[in-house]
Order: sequence, then structure tokens, then C-alpha cells
Amino acid sequence: MADLPFHDRGDFEDADRGFLAKLSPAVIKTVDGRVVWDNDSYDFLQEDCPGTAHPSLWRHGRLCAKQGLYEVTEGVYQVRGLDLSNMTLAEGDHGVVVIDPLISTECAAAALKLYRAHRGDRPVTGVVYTHAHADHYGGVRGVTSGGVPILAPAGFMRHAVTENVYAGPAMTRRAAYMYGPALPRSPEGQIGAGQGLTASTGTMSLIPPTVEIARTGQEETIDGVRMIFQLTPGAEAPAEMNFLLPGRRALCLAENATHNQHNVLPLRGAATRDARAWARYLGEALSMFAGLADVAFASHHWPTWGAERIERFLSQQRDMYAYLHDQTLRLLNKGLTAAEIAETVRMPPELEQVWHTHGYSGSVSHNVKAIYQRYLGWFDGNPAHLWEHPPRESAIRYVECMGGGAAVVAYARRYIDENDLRFAAQLLNHAVFADEGNKEARDLLAEVYTRLGHGAENATWRNFYLMGALELSDGIAPALMETASADFFHALTVEQIFDSIAIRVDGPRAWHERLNIDWHLIDLGERHRTTLSNGVLIQQFDPPGESAELTLRLTKAQLVGLLSGKGVEGIEREGDTTVLQRLVAVLDRPVPDFAIVTA
Repeated sequence: MADLPFHDRGDFEDADRGFLAKLSPAVIKTVDGRVVWDNDSYDFLQEDCPGTAHPSLWRHGRLCAKQGLYEVTEGVYQVRGLDLSNMTLAEGDHGVVVIDPLISTECAAAALKLYRAHRGDRPVTGVVYTHAHADHYGGVRGVTSGGVPILAPAGFMRHAVTENVYAGPAMTRRAAYMYGPALPRSPEGQIGAGQGLTASTGTMSLIPPTVEIARTGQEETIDGVRMIFQLTPGAEAPAEMNFLLPGRRALCLAENATHNQHNVLPLRGAATRDARAWARYLGEALSMFAGLADVAFASHHWPTWGAERIERFLSQQRDMYAYLHDQTLRLLNKGLTAAEIAETVRMPPELEQVWHTHGYSGSVSHNVKAIYQRYLGWFDGNPAHLWEHPPRESAIRYVECMGGGAAVVAYARRYIDENDLRFAAQLLNHAVFADEGNKEARDLLAEVYTRLGHGAENATWRNFYLMGALELSDGIAPALMETASADFFHALTVEQIFDSIAIRVDGPRAWHERLNIDWHLIDLGERHRTTLSNGVLIQQFDPPGESAELTLRLTKAQLVGLLSGKGVEGIEREGDTTVLQRLVAVLDRPVPDFAIVTA
């Protein structure tokens, strides 16, 4: 820690540059009074770093807590600190183009209101979604109801809706650990989430894009705002793009280069990102835009000014992801496993000495494991790991071999005394999984998780540890976050709607069920057939002429209504109407509050 450049105030100067006004109080509510954002709850970060936080993370949290309207350059403004992400506003000939309208409509509306209070009541004349993560489009209905150009990278809709629908319940549950919404905002609790302070918990929305950015070098002009795009699919998001505002000499880096080491695989879960491609896109950005920008801004954190500083920043970000990728591949080809590589790799000294390579959101440890997973998968090649018992069954046997729960706790205390908290957590996890009623083990594991969290430089690790401690002590915290709004389901294609039904089929319960249904989408002029056999729901577009057991004639909106439990009233039906009931009978429901730190 003593070697880190705490004397360097450059980030604080950049974070304050161009400041115009704060939102005061910085508390945003729904129309019925529910608080969805409270930046003021982080005022404690202005105090000196306590012993319950890593000084580097405390410093980063202090920077992320700065909020308000900022001028990036002439005609380009940002609202920061009113959600996990930033909203950027590029002024045009007649109005303003909004870039990344935050997560929640309430936060987006408050950000636009703050901008208008100081720059005039300019209409929103366009929207840009830089990528397909919800914190960059979810608040769109807070700034527009549509009817304006909305630009997004190729593949945006497919990735935006599938991430939030297919694995949405599990991701949402794990996101509660990653962002820690149930934790108190305090020196002992939640102090950030790496990319920002936390995620807002308001109303999410989605308006489909009207203009697709399909190639690097594509140019578009909206309300006089000219943009030159660089596609970066597979880097930070499956569909993402950087772009230059040449008239403003300003470069938008989306979420591909921010002031920390990002996730190759976020702890909430997602498709593993391609660190090699990520590094190459940053190199391509250097080549495409070198000398053309005087400021680089992103959808998180604060901008970087000056051509030389931008080049250095992008070069270091590029080298960071390339180094993680190349060293992981070098070591896995020498036979090291993911866990072993994670203990071996460290950043080069020059990169360690710059703050924006530190792992406040991602980390060297879990990014290395993600890169290993991308190439070799979960299996490390050791036959002993090929067919292990699941955690609870393994825990019962480990505890039995060690002489029972009391013996495990005694061993754990020894390791705690030796400050080996990592192994103490492993031992106590076995004790809790073997016997959830072992209060001594639960309490001690909560204490260990708390100590590990307070020592973590990585904000998401801290939140995971502290959420684990909270739920061991108080039980499962109620969900405060929802990633799938009505807009998401209406944005699904018919194929995706049937996919979302198929993943809910309880296979064993449906083994011996056979049925088929024809769905005539009268507003789309499409016909689809779903067939259930062998516990699998298969869909077919424009099936052969033979009739199905049941035919439904309905609109897409009525199909979405069926998914949300509205029933079949108003839907024209022909054939055996019990077929639909038989299908519904084998559908499972996701569990939004499944256990994580207990069996």
C-alpha cells in the first residue's frame, strides 16, 4: 500500500473539472415515494479512511461519489453520480442527443432535469445506446417516449433481452451480492461497486433502436451531431461500440476503458468476455482516433483530457487486458490450473502504479479464472474433480472426516488466529453446508466474511463478502432489483418468447407428455408450432400443413400476456383447449431468492 501514488491528485482534478452544479438533495424517488437513488448516503466517504476499508477502494469510492452536471468540452456535458453509470449529453442544432440514459427512468429524468436547469429546456432529439447492458438503456423512457432516432450497435436487442430474460432470475439474485443494495451505506458496509457507487432500483425500460451501427467506420449525424463509430463486439459487452464526435474532438469509450480494471466475467454471471479482442479493440481505437480527440469520456467514471494522456490511458488499458490474456494462456499451456494461475499472475510494476488498472470491479484473480474458463472450461483436467459430490454432500463428508462440526470450528479458529482467513472461510463453509443449524459456525463464518470484505480492494468482492455475512446472520435479504420490465418482454422476438418458455419446462415431469400447439400471430403474419416431447419444448417456424392439437390465433401482445398470467380471454382457439393447461402444468417457476451461503 505504501508504494501506491496516493500523493497523485490527478484523478481528483479530472473528476472536478467542468463542474457546474449538484443535484441537492441527491435523493431520487418514484412517484409513490420509494427511494431509488441516494447519493447523499455516501457522504461518509469524505472522512478519512477507517480500518474497515481498503484505502485504495476508499479513494475510488470518494471519486465515484462526486455527483452533478459537468462540462466535458464545448457542447458535451455529463451527469455523473446519479446512477451506477453516466449520462452524456451532446448538444445539437435544435436539441440534445442523450448517450446512455442510465438504469432507471426516475434517475434519467432527474439527470435530464438537472441538465436543462443549466443549459435550457432543449428537447431530446436522439439517443445513443453504447452497449447492451441495462445501465446504459434502462432509463430511456425517463428522457423520451420515442419518435426520435435511437442508435445502437448490431446485435443490441438480441443481447439486451436475452441477458435479462434467459438467466435473469439467477443474475438478479447474484447481482444483489455484487452491488450490495441491502447493505448499509457506511464505513463498515457498502462503499461502492467499482464502476460506480451502486445500481439504482427504479423503473427499467427499453425502446428498441431505430438505427443499427453495423460496421466500424460507419458515420451517422443526428441533429447536427456527427459520430464516427468503432464496433467492439465481445469485449466488455457482446454488442458495444466506441465513437468519435469529430466536431467536438471528443471520444466516447463506452465501457471499454474506464478508471479501473473491468470484469472479464462479472461475479453476477454473464457470457465470458474476450480479453484478447478487448485489448485489440483498444489498440484499434488508438489507431483510428489518435490525434483526433482532446478528451476521452466513458459511460462510467470521469474523462481524460489531452491527446498524450488519452494515448497513454488507452495504451495502459490495452496492455492490461492483453497481459492478463497472454499470461493466462502461457501458464495454462504449462499445465497450471485456473486457481494456480490466479495466484501467480500480477500486473507489471508500471501498470500497478497507475490507479486505473486496479481491480475495483474486476480483479486479476477472477479475470484470470475467466480467461481460463473461456479456453478450457470448468474442468482442470484432474480426474478427482471430474465427478465430485455437490457442495452439501461433500461438506457432510469433510466434516465427518475432521471429527464433526465442533472440530471444524476449532480448526477454523486456529487458522483465523494465524490470519489465514481464506482457509478459515473454506472450513467454515463446509461446517455450515453440512449443518445449517450450527450457529457457532455460521456466526464465525459471518465474522470471517466481514473481515475479508473490509480488507478487499475490489468493491464487488467486498459486497459479496459482506452480503454473505449479512445473510448468515439475518437470513436472505429481500430483492431490491428487477432486471426484466414489461418493455423487455415486448421487445422479445417470438422465437425468444418460446425460448423463455422452453427453459421453464420441468424435464422429468414432462418426460411422458406429448403435445403440440400452433400459434398464429395475426399481427405479424407468422405461424409457429411448439412441440413437447422427451421433456423438451421445440419450436418450428411456418410448420407443415397438418393441424396441431390446439391452434391459437392471437397477437404478439396477447402472447406476452399469456407469459405474464393474463389467461386466454380474447384469444381465438380451435382444437383441444386442455393442451395449453397440460403445457402450463409442466412449467417451473424461477426462484428469485435461492440460498447462496447456505445449502
